[in-house]
Amino acid sequence: MTTDLYIATAGEVRLFEWAYQQRMPVMLTGPTGCGKTRFVEHMGRLLDRPVVTISCHDDLTSADLVGRFLVSGGDVVWTDGPLTRAVKSGAICYLDEVVEARHDSLAILHSLTDHRRTLFLDRAGEVVPAPGPFMLVCSYNPAYRSSLKELKPSFRQRFVTLSMDYLPPDREAEVIVAETAVNAAVATRLVHCAGTIRTADEVFGFEPPSTRVLVAAARLIAAGAGELEAAQACILAPLSSDGAIVQGLREIAVASLLTPGGTLE
Repeated sequence: MTTDLYIATAGEVRLFEWAYQQRMPVMLTGPTGCGKTRFVEHMGRLLDRPVVTISCHDDLTSADLVGRFLVSGGDVVWTDGPLTRAVKSGAICYLDEVVEARHDSLAILHSLTDHRRTLFLDRAGEVVPAPGPFMLVCSYNPAYRSSLKELKPSFRQRFVTLSMDYLPPDREAEVIVAETAVNAAVATRLVHCAGTIRTADEVFGFEPPSTRVLVAAARLIAAGAGELEAAQACILAPLSSDGAIVQGLREIAVASLLTPGGTLE
């Protein structure tokens, strides 16, 4: 059983490698849970570079990214933030769900995403040129972001954009088997269940189930849970609290998880 399997689907590995060679920043777009983070981790291993991950949110400030002065042992000392550490060490810095960050916080990235490739620490009075191996990678889900949040076109155009999506059903089932050791038939039924719900997500108005939740359901099944029980806990329940919608989703799950003999395993 493996926990780091990544299956390429559309040449994204090759494009990422080319961008890395040309010292260009990359933007990953795609639905939540389709494997963007797994892909960055995979590329870190492939390129032999550490990955520094920063989870973006409303309260993320530029100081959270670059660093701040802190009191230590009676002295005031500058402490580097994760972005600064990533630049100095030549790591891959991954800003997950960058659309959630405040626009004024993202301004600090401008000088890293153009010809300068330099981080300016105004408060510390330091200029940090990015070494060759450093790479900035951001990700977000354009289809399900808040209508009040949007990345400025001028910011998006600084990046090479790689669009990602869920794996084809057979490959997604392969990932589930590899990560949980459930049999292929169980994995296939879980993927079929998710695929049916994904086609109805626009009607119901929720974010579709990710590969991540399918792996979670498969882990419960491997531990002894029934398929419908695991699907309810990991796939259906997180999608909606509306009783009518939950019932509709349950009916979809029951139909999707039926074996050829007409029973749930």
